[in-house]
Amino acid sequence: MQNSSHTFLKKAAKSLEIETTTAQKIVADMLAEIERNGENAVRDYARTLDKWAGDIIVTPEEILRRTRDIPDAVKRDIEFAARQVHEFALVQKASLREFSSRLDSGVLAGQRVIPVNVAGCYVPTGRYAHIASAYMSVATAKAAGVPLVIACSPPYQGEGIHPHVLYAMKVAGADIIMTLGGVQAIATLAYGIFTGKPADIIVGPGNKFVAEAKRMLFGKVGIDVFAGPSEVAIIADDSADPAIVASDLVGQAEHGHESPAWLFTSSESLARDVMERVPKLIAALPPTARDAAGAAWRDYGEVILCQTREEIVAVSDRYASEHLEVHAADLDWWLEHLTCYGSLFLGEETTVAFGDKTSGPNHILPTKGAARYSGGLSVHKFMKTLTWQRMSRESSREIALVTARISRLEGMEAHARTADDRLAKYFPGEAFDTGTPVKV
Repeated sequence: MQNSSHTFLKKAAKSLEIETTTAQKIVADMLAEIERNGENAVRDYARTLDKWAGDIIVTPEEILRRTRDIPDAVKRDIEFAARQVHEFALVQKASLREFSSRLDSGVLAGQRVIPVNVAGCYVPTGRYAHIASAYMSVATAKAAGVPLVIACSPPYQGEGIHPHVLYAMKVAGADIIMTLGGVQAIATLAYGIFTGKPADIIVGPGNKFVAEAKRMLFGKVGIDVFAGPSEVAIIADDSADPAIVASDLVGQAEHGHESPAWLFTSSESLARDVMERVPKLIAALPPTARDAAGAAWRDYGEVILCQTREEIVAVSDRYASEHLEVHAADLDWWLEHLTCYGSLFLGEETTVAFGDKTSGPNHILPTKGAARYSGGLSVHKFMKTLTWQRMSRESSREIALVTARISRLEGMEAHARTADDRLAKYFPGEAFDTGTPVKV
């Protein structure tokens, strides 16, 4: 994206397009094999791909054994963060309400708000132990009132689920925990393997194979979002602190080699300062983070200089970033005018890392432009708003007449006759204009 008023001070060297062709073939074959052979296929994939031959379902005794040596201070931190997420989700839930209303025609119509029966929560473990992803998904599902929450995570270093992830799952309220990763975990949740309880919705981040499995199974089950690499964008004006801006860009780039970090600014001096700082901050990271952040910034980092804040809004909304920070004056103005983002972080005092781990709003968010049409994981994703209606015989008179006539205009005679039959029963002897019967 570029026009005469936007200047790229740094442009991505690569286009952020995940190669999915190979993943699609692999995932399709795996899903077909698991659907045919169930538990045996899942166990085979677990042994081959994750080097795991132990029990799939983690017993309460095993959870206790594997988490009992976690330091109390660590447990308290996990409990605090899980409580934050749960409390925010409860407030979200309160924003939905059931109602009934009598319309002018006399129809009594309403809405019920009901949680799904079974939720599957996937928690990845790879370059990092994703402790936060456990309570982000599980605690939110429990706040929604989901009766059965099944959580899956891969084995870690051959010893089952990472103890901290396992404790986070337990604290958040998972009802069943399984040691499974990748496509085999997503398929297990969708088909109800080992539990006999197929998930109604599957949520949680993962690699491109996990994302592809969720995409292919969408329709058979609900999913949260179509996920790609994590993204961060920062809006900054000349009041921003370049050291903090640079730190926050690097803080998200460490997610992975394909994680974009974007800066949209009206200050060229700030932009130049940030661009000088970022490589130095990356060089000072530990090896794993340095490798990921270095590739991400080199290949996908961008810095765009704009003339006005309205121009910045237009650019930002077009990118529709997963995480969007605003380091600029008049934060209320930005809150009012920005429309496309996964989650918004207003002011220097907050940062994406706070949202990723602790503050409360969910960190499972749309990427790759999906924030233009979708929000991230919330308590609402686990709930269904269902409508109902009821009417008296008298109130059905006008509804039946209009229904019969519209049905015949559409050529749907059987539909029309369901209205005719009620008119004849409820109002015997009366003549009605129900349209011209369909002949064809």
